[in-house]
Amino acid sequence: MTELGELFELELFGEQIEKRYRKLRPEVEVMPWGTLNTAEFPEHVIVAARQAWTGAAFQEHRTGASCALTLKALIEARAPLDLIAIACRFPLDELVHVELCARLAMELGGGSEIRHSPTALIYEPPRDLPALLIASELVVHNFCVGEALSIPMLRGAAKAAAQPLTRAVLSRIVRDEAMHGGFGWWYLQWAAEQHTREELQHLSRLAARSIRGILSNWDYLKRELLTGKRGRPRAHSLGWMQTTDYLALAAQSLKSKVIQPLARFGIDPLPYLAGELEALTPSAGAMPNARAEAE
Repeated sequence: MTELGELFELELFGEQIEKRYRKLRPEVEVMPWGTLNTAEFPEHVIVAARQAWTGAAFQEHRTGASCALTLKALIEARAPLDLIAIACRFPLDELVHVELCARLAMELGGGSEIRHSPTALIYEPPRDLPALLIASELVVHNFCVGEALSIPMLRGAAKAAAQPLTRAVLSRIVRDEAMHGGFGWWYLQWAAEQHTREELQHLSRLAARSIRGILSNWDYLKRELLTGKRGRPRAHSLGWMQTTDYLALAAQSLKSKVIQPLARFGIDPLPYLAGELEALTPSAGAMPNARAEAE
């Protein structure tokens, strides 16, 4: 591995293994591949879309690893068997999403270069914590914050997508993520009352760190919107680009889909965010607006 990290590349084993995989998730092959029309978009928009979908594939890859680690932690914590069984499908969902995003990038002309460290791919709690607290850390970080927030953003992107392929891919991801988004709250119904007040405060600080990581990404989008950069377009119907409404929806969803539900289980990240949420102004950002900003 170079100092820049390993190149993010993907492959299929093929043959009978791929056939078994296709039987598990046949919806991948029925997507309207080959229908993407990029003729009306300038080259810099297409390049940005390739980068966006390659980045999406990488993030789904990371989420697959997070789901697998969470599944291990749930077993170690002796979570209810039916709850664990529901979580067993999540890594497969995420790998399907990896393929969908990667293939869409290829339809746009090929993936962009991403380098990473495989041993620093995801957040892992300290192993000296109690098994239940490890499981709760992972569920709060990955599902109560990450997945719960992604659903309204993906749903908005799917509704705004102007082309059949991007709409189909985003809609498929939204359907899978709906169960992912609910999982964290099902888990906390079982686990929250087993935690001490100190452990709930620990989870509150963890949730704040997770939210702060998301806010740092939004800060980049805010700077991009304010400076009006054209090198990386902010919105277009090729998917995943942000417009002037994106951050407004993000801020609203963060409060209603993440912070308020967490508080119902005694997990309150607000005291540890030091007013950072107030910096998300409605004028800073929101959902894709097709061609308006791509032209």
